[in-house]
Amino acid sequence: MPAATRSEIHVTSDDPKKKKAEKKADEKAEGEGAPDASKKKEDVKEGEELSDEDLQLKNELEMLVERLKEPNTELHRPALETLRTLIRTSTSSMTSVPKPLKFLHPHYPGLQTLYETWSPSEDKPFRRYSLCPCYDLFRHPTPGHSPLPLTLCILRPASSSALSEPGSWGHEYVRHLAAELGEEYGVRFLGLEEEVVKPGETETKEEVKKAEPVEVEPVGTIDDFRALAMECATFLLHHNAEPDAVDLLEELEIADRIKDLVDDNTFERVCQYMLRCVNLLPPPDDLAFLRTVHGIYAHHHKFPQALSLSIRLGDPALIRQDFNAPANPLMKRQLALLLARAQVPKEWLEPPSSEDGMEDAEFELPEDLLDCLSNTHLSARFREFGKELGVAEARSLEDVYKSHLENTRQSTAANVDSARANLAGTFVNAFVNAGFGNDKLMVEAEEGNSWIYKNKDHGMMSAAASLGLSLLWDTDVGLSQVDKFTYSSEEHIKAGALLATGILNTGVRTEADAALALLGEYVENKSVPLKTSAITALGLAYAGSHREDILPLLLQHVADDAASMEIASLSALALGFIFVGSGNGEIASTILQTLMERSSKELDEKWARFMVLGLALLSSDDADATIATLQAIEHQISRMAEVLVDMCSFAGTGNVLKIQELLTYCDEHIVRQPKEKEKEDTEPEETVKDDTFQFFATIGIALIAMGEEVGAEMSLRQFNHLMHYGEPVIRKTVPLALGLLSASNPQLPVMDTLSKYSHDNDLQVALNAIFAMGLIGAGTNNARLAQMLRQLAGYYYKEPDCLFMVRIAQGLINMGKGTITINPFFSDRSIMSRTAVAGLLATLTAFSDAKAFVLDKYHWMLYFLVTAMYPRFLITLDEDLNNLPVTVRVGQAVDVVGQAGKPRTISGFQTHQTPVRLGTTERAELATEEYIPYAPVLEGFVILQKNPGWEKEDKMDI
Repeated sequence: MPAATRSEIHVTSDDPKKKKAEKKADEKAEGEGAPDASKKKEDVKEGEELSDEDLQLKNELEMLVERLKEPNTELHRPALETLRTLIRTSTSSMTSVPKPLKFLHPHYPGLQTLYETWSPSEDKPFRRYSLCPCYDLFRHPTPGHSPLPLTLCILRPASSSALSEPGSWGHEYVRHLAAELGEEYGVRFLGLEEEVVKPGETETKEEVKKAEPVEVEPVGTIDDFRALAMECATFLLHHNAEPDAVDLLEELEIADRIKDLVDDNTFERVCQYMLRCVNLLPPPDDLAFLRTVHGIYAHHHKFPQALSLSIRLGDPALIRQDFNAPANPLMKRQLALLLARAQVPKEWLEPPSSEDGMEDAEFELPEDLLDCLSNTHLSARFREFGKELGVAEARSLEDVYKSHLENTRQSTAANVDSARANLAGTFVNAFVNAGFGNDKLMVEAEEGNSWIYKNKDHGMMSAAASLGLSLLWDTDVGLSQVDKFTYSSEEHIKAGALLATGILNTGVRTEADAALALLGEYVENKSVPLKTSAITALGLAYAGSHREDILPLLLQHVADDAASMEIASLSALALGFIFVGSGNGEIASTILQTLMERSSKELDEKWARFMVLGLALLSSDDADATIATLQAIEHQISRMAEVLVDMCSFAGTGNVLKIQELLTYCDEHIVRQPKEKEKEDTEPEETVKDDTFQFFATIGIALIAMGEEVGAEMSLRQFNHLMHYGEPVIRKTVPLALGLLSASNPQLPVMDTLSKYSHDNDLQVALNAIFAMGLIGAGTNNARLAQMLRQLAGYYYKEPDCLFMVRIAQGLINMGKGTITINPFFSDRSIMSRTAVAGLLATLTAFSDAKAFVLDKYHWMLYFLVTAMYPRFLITLDEDLNNLPVTVRVGQAVDVVGQAGKPRTISGFQTHQTPVRLGTTERAELATEEYIPYAPVLEGFVILQKNPGWEKEDKMDI
């Protein structure tokens, strides 16, 4: 701030009468043109603005300053005491710059010079600290004087009195001190450049340097800075300024120390703020914040919150520690339900053999915890939930299509029982009735009138596999229903039955381990359909389980040079599903070795992208070693692999730098067949460049941004630019990226954008846009989307591929009759399910070349979505894990982090009786205090305990 502005701080006023008088004084001064007009102006202002109390305070302060200049040193200490008292009493509240400091501002240079002239004595430290606020709040370089507020604070007397606490000067002083502390720390210890002083605002550095007669005292060490920051943070935490305390400690690189400062009243607000900061921090600061918050929650016995962070970190040791921490059996059940939702491997809960000499085989969990961890009751509870909502009855295809509302020409588009229409009906029937086990086409069909026989070849395979989706999670009845088709003489029906076995076991663990027993023998089968079905089914059935005993079954096909790329790639993908996010070195090295040894012709095949995806799904937080190895591969597939591995390792983090890096890939213009080389006879095949890496770069932007709301909104603008200026491969990918970004979350802008793309001249763009409409509306029963798709059915009645995709999208929107979601985030959108992301990425990869996969004979790849499917409900349970209906409020989630008081966390809520259906952006809370939940987030299965004080309150009311 310029000197003239700062010197006039004390004359600012909001009184209209005073402003009017001030204006008259200005006009008078200008009219007279006297040389001392400015002086008269100041005199008028001072005389009119200062009240009697302010004049008395001003005079008293000037008297104290004059007393400090007297040679009698005995008067100095009382004067300083009075000065300090006046300043402290005026800075006790959160106001702007207080009046004593305003009035002292003109005397600031003289006070500093006076302090330097005092001889060393016992009072000098006291004098220094008494003048400290003056130095800090009015920082203005003056010729011959250099303010040193931080040095004064750091070198203050190390006594235990109130003088040694910055908070004794009030909140405003601490706030300014904290701001300067972070700035000075960056300059002195992090090598950050100081702010450049513009000419005309203040004196140049050379002038200030020449005018400095006094040497600057040495600055304290880094420990002194951090010690002062801890004192400021302590004060801020005790005065409802938790975000300021976190920011200060983060600037000084000691954010982990805040766990020593928080108490029962402040830890919750601190943790919420730090968690909101995680997506805005670069690695490894983001993980450090997560571990700090985890330590705070664990210390305050908030076990579900601590376990949620352990799951986000993917640390088996922390997960085991948090799961074993509570002694309450009901709390352990609640934690087991959370682990089951995240599909955490049960083996992670087993102690290592080195602990207490206990071997792995001796470790056994109680039966009730095993049931919770294994999701064995998910199917039964889901069907009960359907009955409560009144959607238990099976729906027919016409209930979904509503053909009578379509705007089609009946004479032209006759109802032909075509194989393509029947195939579409297969998927629609499976998605709509998923999990209920009562669809009329497959489960309840008569023996000789099964829908399977209305399909051809590979269509039979998808039809038989749809049985697994209808019987989803029901391992008891489902296996018996599917078993009869495993004895079919038709190869494709048998292959479909194997795939159905894997589908219905997804996310459910049983002691019988029937999936491995039934599918293991077919992995070595000579029949390609049976082999591929068994491999894919194993990947779906054990997604996220990290089962080591399945590893040798599938890894041999990846390493086998004689195996086709189809078998090797699907084996790698299945291993990626099973060991998702594990960073398994054995699998990664085998896949990398295969990529190096395979011929260029084999790597050019369409299946190679699934092998690379399997490698990327293994990626953990640190994938540098894998990327470095990929760079050694000479084939152009290495570039696609680098993009995939990099984006998967940063999935859901919102990392801006990675998004910018992916945008540079999309900016590249690839000429597939340069004219200069068309006539050359030498190696013409090398002129064709693969642009698939741009497909994955575009998907990667959505994959990284979807974990952070602001980044997700900003990425929508980037996709709009890519759609206008991108290459054809990017244009066809943008709709899929939008679908991934808003899975099961039909936002109006995204919906309208996809509707526009669905009418694009490029049929590939339109095809992917239609499928993306199904993704964003999956399981929502969104009426607007359903109307759009009915219009598209009439628009594309002559395009069989687009019409097929319209039917698929209609089935997705009605998934589970509106009770199932594919959004990978849960627990109030704080945890990302890795298995769900794996399923979504595999499905989108199949759409990288839809005509070669989904629209050809590999339409069964749509079942990859099953790993992302989960009921979107809230079911409250009593202490015996039986349904306990209670009243809850359900509304749109509101971000209240950093807000004062206790604002409402939901808006526009409605009151319901559990069980209730929850949307992607909705949040629930108990309507009364009759029960206490064991989970902080009311989502999925929540165990309730009777509030012991509730009955007493009722009796008092009576």
